[in-house]
Amino acid sequence: MQSSTKEKGDRGEELAVSFLVNKGFEIIERNYRYGKGELDIIARYEGFLVFVEVKSRESLDYGFPEEAITRKKITQIRRIAEGYLAEKNITDENIRFDVVAILFLNNEVSINHYENAF
Repeated sequence: MQSSTKEKGDRGEELAVSFLVNKGFEIIERNYRYGKGELDIIARYEGFLVFVEVKSRESLDYGFPEEAITRKKITQIRRIAEGYLAEKNITDENIRFDVVAILFLNNEVSINHYENAF
């Protein structure tokens, strides 16, 4: 049974948070909204402020989850991150952008974490 896009996204984000926490990430914020966009996860890890985009899919009909991150999406994520930094008055932080791609396929879950993805 296919779940709704929101349910799949929420499930994917929960798994991503658990995955990242297990790797030692400190989750700062989830679902940070700025303008018309949203950052899925903002975390701290080894001296970096990390903006994490989570992509989940239940089939490969449209490719792997990480393939959904287009140039336009990257531009949007960067813009929202700039808004976050400005809002929080953060000027001297090391930042990076990670992607967590989650595939729910044949009752199995695979998670790929791309550090410094773009």
